[in-house]
Amino acid sequence: MATLSMTHIRTSNSPSGFSLSCSKKVYERPSRVGFKVFASETQSSSEPDLSVTVNGLHMPNPFVIGSGPPGTNYTVMKRAFDEGWGAVIAKTVSLDAAKVINVTPRYARLRASPNGSAKGEIIGWQNIELISDRPLETMLKEFKQLKDEYPDRILIASIMEEYNKAAWEELIDRVEQTGVDALEINFSCPHGMPERRMGAAVGQDCALLEEVCGWINAKATVPVWAKMTPNITDISEPARVALRSGSEGVAAINTIMSVMGINLNTLRPEPCVEGYSTPGGYSAKAVHPIALGKVMSIAKMMKAEFDSKNYSLSAIGGVETGGDAAEFILLGANTVQVCTGVMMHGYGLVKKLSLELKDFMKKHNFTSIEDFRGASLQYFTTHTDLVKRQQEAIRQRKAIKKGLQSDKDWTGDGFVKESESMVSN
Repeated sequence: MATLSMTHIRTSNSPSGFSLSCSKKVYERPSRVGFKVFASETQSSSEPDLSVTVNGLHMPNPFVIGSGPPGTNYTVMKRAFDEGWGAVIAKTVSLDAAKVINVTPRYARLRASPNGSAKGEIIGWQNIELISDRPLETMLKEFKQLKDEYPDRILIASIMEEYNKAAWEELIDRVEQTGVDALEINFSCPHGMPERRMGAAVGQDCALLEEVCGWINAKATVPVWAKMTPNITDISEPARVALRSGSEGVAAINTIMSVMGINLNTLRPEPCVEGYSTPGGYSAKAVHPIALGKVMSIAKMMKAEFDSKNYSLSAIGGVETGGDAAEFILLGANTVQVCTGVMMHGYGLVKKLSLELKDFMKKHNFTSIEDFRGASLQYFTTHTDLVKRQQEAIRQRKAIKKGLQSDKDWTGDGFVKESESMVSN
């Protein structure tokens, strides 16, 4: 039996001014009009339903290919759809690919073993890779081809431009003409071209972010996700700015600025290019706890200040198992992105993720993603509150032990004290 799924088409968006200070009022975004309607097969009623609808975008599961090498061309994105990924976010594009020149090697790995060992488990991955070096025209042609072949699957374009309103508007217009379902704005690339006010250079400056988001959201006609950088003191601040400036969602986190290590034999940094290197973006399993913390911070802010029905959170960071994904969803994420995990394990990873997530859901009798999304967020509090809770718990435990629990506990020697222990005044 088929059900109707809706791909949301945004028609207009006029950002309004605001203060960066927190507001107690829940912010509701305007309703959108216009939908594409597709048919999709329903899940068996005996199995947990992994499907999600995010900003009007229907996906068969919450697993999304994160922007990067796994979404770098038509061939690999087609493979992702064929393997069953819920959505694909293409590698970031800009107007002029000629200024993007990558080097190789551009990756370095951290293993759970002594420096230089090639045998330990890979727990960290660093890249010094730039955005797409393929001509925009080529990428646009492939976006259109993918949407023609997979009209009911979600394709999201990741875009990044210099601090230039006309350039952003041109890029958005050209990308949207291919039929992509949404835009993810790269405000978070930690390396590359900060001198041109690109990537994290915008995401780390809330005033600049507000202005650029205003340009983007005034132009875009499809849902917009703003991708956040973790290389900032309080990630909830730029997330708040992006949402209040008209974005439907935020994605977090991008990679963490790092130096992977020094080869103790050659004394050269890694990844090593002609004997030299540069700081890059850190990802994989080792960043997962950091990503959880950042996502939790954003989720708490969104829950307090925004209408969760109209805004979304896409979580990224060290996802290699269904349990990793479940943790992000328990914190409030609508979708979970995977990039480095695909580079390490291949596109078939989505099947393992789906099976493990279903096993988790069966264990707790959850039938849908919404049954447990955000369920763990309530258990985060302040250290001061933890102290109070523990003191109260200790007091209650002592109170429970006060007095006799049974007639058999009475003794002759302590009879008077035992009596007094059960007096209330």
